[in-house]
Amino acid sequence: MYYLFLLSAVLLFHAKLHATTLKYNVNGSSSWVPYYITEDANNSGILGELVPQILATASIDIERHDFPPQRTNQALEKGLLDFDFVSPSWFADGDMGGQFVQSEPVLHIQENIITLKDNQETWSNIAKIKGQPIGTVFGYLYHDDDIFTRVDFSSEKQLIKALHKNRVNAAISGDLPALYWAKKLNLPIALAAIHSKGVLVMRLRKEHQALMPQINAAILELKNDGTIQDLIDKYTKTELYL
Repeated sequence: MYYLFLLSAVLLFHAKLHATTLKYNVNGSSSWVPYYITEDANNSGILGELVPQILATASIDIERHDFPPQRTNQALEKGLLDFDFVSPSWFADGDMGGQFVQSEPVLHIQENIITLKDNQETWSNIAKIKGQPIGTVFGYLYHDDDIFTRVDFSSEKQLIKALHKNRVNAAISGDLPALYWAKKLNLPIALAAIHSKGVLVMRLRKEHQALMPQINAAILELKNDGTIQDLIDKYTKTELYL
């Protein structure tokens, strides 16, 4: 009798895990190339393609929402969304908060101070941003935005335009999005000091932490079979950026 009760409890637990539908919205502006691309459903970016594959491999149902970046963090905190993909390097001391658990690393990511080529040397030291107005993307996380003055724009694309209109002298952007939009707009920029360097992970609300072993196993499987590297290679071809 006890055995049957225990078996039923285990089966119910696994059924509940399988029945869970996680709500998500890839956390990035429409200009967060190559990670997220909204204009092409068949070529939706590294995360645009990878997120559904990770969760399908983990046998977890997902429900996609279309929150803008500035609402994503609020939605996660309120439980309107269950996960996103972020870098611990974007948070002060790498601390995402007690509401969340994080997955194994998915891929490497870097952001730089970006500026015009004539100003590259001026911004070669990250300490130069202290007390200065720095271009940022509205809704994005920056681990040290208490030491500089944020000047928010809607996307990485707009950061490039702002530099060339002299609205700011320096901005913070992922290296690949900045190089992509500089080439696309034919508005050259320079990568100056590294602002943060780290990995992208899934940030999952803690009430769903029992799903994390499945998610980590799926990430490992997609790394080992080459899926993740193939997507990185697909969207980081040199001709797109230089």
